[in-house]
Amino acid sequence: MTQNAVSKKEKLRILIADDVHETRRNTRLMIATMDNVEVTAIASNGVQAVEMTKEYHPDIVILDINMPAMDGLTAYKHIIEEYPGTGCIIISAENDPTTVKAATSMGIQEYLVKPFTTEELEAAIKRVTILMWETRQKIAKSHHENLNNIAYLKQLANQYLKEGRTDDEATQIFERLAEDPQCDVRWLESLAMMYAVRWEWGKLKSLAARLEQKINNGK
Repeated sequence: MTQNAVSKKEKLRILIADDVHETRRNTRLMIATMDNVEVTAIASNGVQAVEMTKEYHPDIVILDINMPAMDGLTAYKHIIEEYPGTGCIIISAENDPTTVKAATSMGIQEYLVKPFTTEELEAAIKRVTILMWETRQKIAKSHHENLNNIAYLKQLANQYLKEGRTDDEATQIFERLAEDPQCDVRWLESLAMMYAVRWEWGKLKSLAARLEQKINNGK
């Protein structure tokens, strides 16, 4: 792996999905010989790949093009809708130009034809890793810029309320909304609840005073 990639994360997390047991086994054994890479999940079809991505959050998914229940391209489409920074290597027994074009149009970075060698797989992982980090940097930059957009903040806040989130990221969003002197009371009440859940009593005490003032003023 590249030094830049390794410095960002100790080990790359890989998910393998293929309906052929021998392919899953051989791919796992190949990755076991590579430095700074680990297989964190193995699926036998596309549906399992999507579900395991939600559980294990791999950096790169290696997906067979033809699998029961859900094919590799469809699985990756579902994966990047929720985890857009996930890299992908498609593997197939056929070098079909139409399929390669479809994969490329989806943003899939690598396409390997079976049987492939350890060297070919490792080279593909290296290339995907570079592109993956570039994509994640762009996403992070876009997210940072959007944090200055009140409408975007409110959209995130509503989403986090539905999910019942009280983690650092969710708290930060509500704190950004609370910076507005005219902030809606419901955002302040939600932030107060987060502080209580997180046992941040100092922040809660300060916010409670502000909430009381707003309520008394009928705002």
